[in-house]
Amino acid sequence: MQDLAWRAEAAGFAVLIAALRLMGVERASAFGGWLLRTLGPRTGTQRTVMRNLRIAFPDMDEAQRRRLARDQWDQTGRTFAELTMMDRLTPASGRIEIVGGERLDAIRDGGRPVVFVSGHLANFELMPAVILAAGIPCQVTYRAANNPYVDAMIRANRARYGVKLFAPKGGDGARELLAGLQRGESVALMNDQKFSEGPEVTFFGQPVNAAPGPSRLALRFGTVLQPMSVTRLPGVRFRLTVHEPIALRATGDKSADIARGVQAVTTFVEDRVREHPIDWFWVHKRWPDAVYAGLAPASDRA
Repeated sequence: MQDLAWRAEAAGFAVLIAALRLMGVERASAFGGWLLRTLGPRTGTQRTVMRNLRIAFPDMDEAQRRRLARDQWDQTGRTFAELTMMDRLTPASGRIEIVGGERLDAIRDGGRPVVFVSGHLANFELMPAVILAAGIPCQVTYRAANNPYVDAMIRANRARYGVKLFAPKGGDGARELLAGLQRGESVALMNDQKFSEGPEVTFFGQPVNAAPGPSRLALRFGTVLQPMSVTRLPGVRFRLTVHEPIALRATGDKSADIARGVQAVTTFVEDRVREHPIDWFWVHKRWPDAVYAGLAPASDRA
């Protein structure tokens, strides 16, 4: 019965992908934005969005927070629609303005792997597309979908523009990442989602746990953390920025060195969210339960 349910879900997903691709980039993006802007505020996830905004921007006017909540639904819907046709949103499409591209050229020509880090900002899938288009061998990690048939379609869809996804799991996944770095391949990791373990760092003035993996890998291989970000521009266009690399210092205190790296990445993501709050993935429950429990009572509906 589980297999039948997965197959039915995958069939519906395949129809959705086909319909969106028929629409073309701009119409599909607009449709996705309209759909989630209309439905998102009516879902239970709206409460998570509003609570996140209250934590991040406690001094923001309530009406402004509600506008931001509505607008981020539009952005999220656009991103999900665009993910079905990323082969049409590569650097060759002319829709991506790249700032700091010379850093990617230096990484490619230097032959030394780096650890790319970022968060779920605007259409975050543009980052691996740009990395690979620059000619940098890179392992791109992701969280596999629960439905194996849907997961296979996601992988096939992204393979259209050269991204071979890798879903690390436990010790085996870590060993594969290490093996890739030893071969001279860079790795790309998102570092802005809830993590039950790992060092406790500060995000928007509140404690969070964050994954130590990127910092641990950079320290082990004596390389840098290379942050990147994406900002959405009008007309289904984007600005991708390759930022100043974060160099980690090995002092001999491994735990402290990793914690400093984790905080540096977390601060980088926070700075980008403050610059363009509409671009972040606010639907994710980022902070620990204790932080949410400490919020004053309020209406979190639309």
